[in-house]
Amino acid sequence: MSTAVADFKPTEKLLKTRNIGISAHIDSGKTTLTERILFYTNRIHAIHEVRGKDGVGAKMDSMELERERGITIQSAATYCQWKGHTINIIDTPGHVDFTVEVERSLRVLDSAILVLCGVSGVQSQSITVDRQMRRYNVPRVAFINKLDRTGANPFRVIDQLREKLKHNAVPVQIPIGLEGDLVGIVDLVTMKAVYFEGKDGMEITEKEIPAELQELAQKKREELLDAASMFSDELTEALLEGEPTVEQIKTAIRNGAISLKLTPVFMGSAFKNKGVQKLLDGVLDYLASPVDVVNSALDVKNESEKVVLPSDKDKPLVCLAFKLEDGRYGQLTYVRVYQGKIQKGMTIYNMSNNKKHNVGRLCRMHSDEMEDIDYAEAGDIIALFGIDCASGDTFTDGKMNVSMESMFVPAPVISLTIEAKESKHLNNLAKALNRFTKEDPTFQTHVDQESGQTIIKGMGELHLEVYIERMRREYGVELITGAPQVAYRETITSRADFDYTHKKQTGGQGQFGRVAGFIEPIPLEEDKNYEFVNSVVGGAIPREFISSVDKGFKSCLDRGSMIGFPIIGVKLTINDGSYHDVDSSDMAFQIAGRYAFRQGFSKANPQILEPIMRVEVDGPAEFQGPILASLNQRRGMILNTTEQDGYCKVEAEVPLSDMFGYSTVIRSSTQGKAEFSMEFSRYAPVPRNVAEELQKKYKPNSKDED
Repeated sequence: MSTAVADFKPTEKLLKTRNIGISAHIDSGKTTLTERILFYTNRIHAIHEVRGKDGVGAKMDSMELERERGITIQSAATYCQWKGHTINIIDTPGHVDFTVEVERSLRVLDSAILVLCGVSGVQSQSITVDRQMRRYNVPRVAFINKLDRTGANPFRVIDQLREKLKHNAVPVQIPIGLEGDLVGIVDLVTMKAVYFEGKDGMEITEKEIPAELQELAQKKREELLDAASMFSDELTEALLEGEPTVEQIKTAIRNGAISLKLTPVFMGSAFKNKGVQKLLDGVLDYLASPVDVVNSALDVKNESEKVVLPSDKDKPLVCLAFKLEDGRYGQLTYVRVYQGKIQKGMTIYNMSNNKKHNVGRLCRMHSDEMEDIDYAEAGDIIALFGIDCASGDTFTDGKMNVSMESMFVPAPVISLTIEAKESKHLNNLAKALNRFTKEDPTFQTHVDQESGQTIIKGMGELHLEVYIERMRREYGVELITGAPQVAYRETITSRADFDYTHKKQTGGQGQFGRVAGFIEPIPLEEDKNYEFVNSVVGGAIPREFISSVDKGFKSCLDRGSMIGFPIIGVKLTINDGSYHDVDSSDMAFQIAGRYAFRQGFSKANPQILEPIMRVEVDGPAEFQGPILASLNQRRGMILNTTEQDGYCKVEAEVPLSDMFGYSTVIRSSTQGKAEFSMEFSRYAPVPRNVAEELQKKYKPNSKDED
């Protein structure tokens, strides 16, 4: 048991707490799995399906839109009890457009279940989710779901886990039967066959392993013991002396999983009620309690030095707000308590602005329902009412001056212009935008200064579509939307010199400043927008005006001269200049810097860049031709195609500007049987004909700003 601080004695409650997330590619069965977990732990008393065909819908998809579309849009928190342990669960969306929901959940969780489809295996979003788990060092177990479906092959999925995700994936179970014949699993730790019988798979019976599976089970068990022995000397000794105990095997697997060097793999079918209870046992046996994870904060006063936070309820309070929701009860702030205790009536301080708040009401969340509690301790995930803050704020009780690192927020890649159909709805529109931008850091809005239009930005078409629909349903605002706008960028491709003198004489004190140097490109792969180098010698430009030149350069980055989009990848070096004792000023050198930048930029072969998306299309092999054709028509570059068991997977890179409306096209060309996902990959130059078209559109609208 690794504890963050040696003398800290964890309580039994803490050791029996698990904070887990359920993450996967879209349509792998995360919400169905969470629904079964809640059912088996007696949190709900009837099973409902995800698409809400029975008029109820899954418990964790509490939003009407989620039930209609059959997808998860917001992460939902709940908790349950299993064999004397408390499990806090966050069910996260699989769609890449809602990726921030996964980010913020993984930021506060101690472990995760990576759900994989037994047929499709490791898909594009599985890779993204895995990358997010690595970012926050989250230990995980894998659950291969949908083994009841035609074409399911768990061992192929394990190979993909090893090859594509580089996991040391080891099965702790093998299935008894596959597809329509799936009846149970063989537990390789206890070497028993486990069957899930009766209504809803409630009756679990253990029997001897069927004769036809004995050899495979023995072989897979040896693989498991061999992998697990790397994490326990005790197990290695036991293997040399004879038969190890179940406890020794479990301890070794747990050590490997918590150190992120081993991924235990479970199997089953959540929809057919097979294997879920054993997965819950695996959560208790192999995943981290709050004590097994080292959490740290940054000391605000001591130059952001790291401070380790033991999960000790007797230490000063430190907690992190990771999600906000404006629901029917007012603003709800989801909080993870890392250290100390929070209770009703106490005063807490927001470390980002030093505001103090009184804790009025504390709740445990169960999807959209809540249960009032009096206090919460280190390791708990709860919700607070009426605390005005931003996502990622740290709260303390005032005894510690620390701040926790916030989550990674990806930049939006698509934007739309919106306006309310009726002016009487403007007030509600403002309320909706204010709420949604506060709740979701990847949903952004601003007013374009030139056109006066309101622009919303997001992670993809579906992301913006969902928010537009929510504004209509929740705020009664009907919107007129403009064409989607791609987040283009401008850059340069060669080095160019500049030498600009700004001179103005208008009676009294004039303005004078001369700036000379050169501009050169920064390679795109360095992912750097701007660099400023001062090589001026001999005081040609006084030191106090160097920063003015830098300011002038920076003021040009927001709007390029080609199509009015931000400029990236430029390095500016100033090596000469001149000044006037009386007429030189901060403003004079800012203006000189601005014009020098424009002079150099126009000579350095400027270029327009467009966002390139990594697109993955999955569908029946018979539609491979139409899928490839649909991508080729969109300037797509095919990276990889694989075909297995009647299904094909096509990976490609396609410019975002050509992906609008793709969902309709792919549905109609594959009879609705194919699905696709896309995420931002990189920026790349646009072809000349596209660049000319963009410049034509921009020129009539642009005005000389100076």
